[in-house]
Amino acid sequence: MTILRVAAAAYPISFFRHWDDYAAKLTDWVARAAGEGAGLLVFPEYAPLELVSLLPAALHHDILGMRPALQALLPEVLALHTRLAQAHGVSIVGGSYPVALPMTPAGTQDGGFVNRAHVFGADGTLAYQDKLMMTRFEAEEWHISPGEGVKIFEVQGVKFGVAICYDSEFPALARAQAEAGAELLVVPSFTGSPAGFTRVRVGSMARALENQCYAVHAPLLAQADWTYAVEQAVGRASIYAPADHGLPDDGVVAQGEWNTEGWLIRELDFDLIRAVRRDGHVLNWRDRVAGEERVRAARLR
Repeated sequence: MTILRVAAAAYPISFFRHWDDYAAKLTDWVARAAGEGAGLLVFPEYAPLELVSLLPAALHHDILGMRPALQALLPEVLALHTRLAQAHGVSIVGGSYPVALPMTPAGTQDGGFVNRAHVFGADGTLAYQDKLMMTRFEAEEWHISPGEGVKIFEVQGVKFGVAICYDSEFPALARAQAEAGAELLVVPSFTGSPAGFTRVRVGSMARALENQCYAVHAPLLAQADWTYAVEQAVGRASIYAPADHGLPDDGVVAQGEWNTEGWLIRELDFDLIRAVRRDGHVLNWRDRVAGEERVRAARLR
């Protein structure tokens, strides 16, 4: 039997005066989830942007200027998450961060900034998944660049992929992760309206259905008029599954209250996912290839 206890954060943006206040907040959040037995902790998209509060006030609404300024804090952010993952023996999908790409030999940035979710292992390993599909805000105002490629991570015998917010709305991305072995899709999100949250929720549920896997949705919460970057964010932590044998009829394993901060923690039985892929009421995972072949054949007529 393969059981993984997962924790999805409905994580609120705070205003800090000192780095130690951020470190104390994150330490408390990780300790609480680990204390309830979670082995995989998922924080939302752009959760560390509360660190904008530590930058000069002139940068709080300067969405281009804050990006390079945030790079000075990144090493400490990574070190803190690494220590917490090791200390508690957990894996952490950290809140995604605008990361500057390496400099070219000519001394210029190659492609600017990406939206990167770091994955911290209990053994001290560090990996990451970049967001691949940019929202209009990211592309047109913030000038965040798409990353490249999908990756697979593993915790306690379960392989998982990370689909950052808008990425969950594109079937091919999750399909590539599932074909690489993922049985769990982790979806950190930042949505400024109920409509935005619904799009990510529906996308995540569809990806769980198509790939017959679990999806864990961790949303950012914010009422932060002091910064343009994440001034408003809404949602509820949720866990989704295909509606089939042994799994919920509505595809919702669990969900928190709307706009209510805290951890949503549940045990997920991956034997159920494997059984459904083998012998469910329907076999979406098996039939995906036949479906594509029929589409191609129809186009040729």
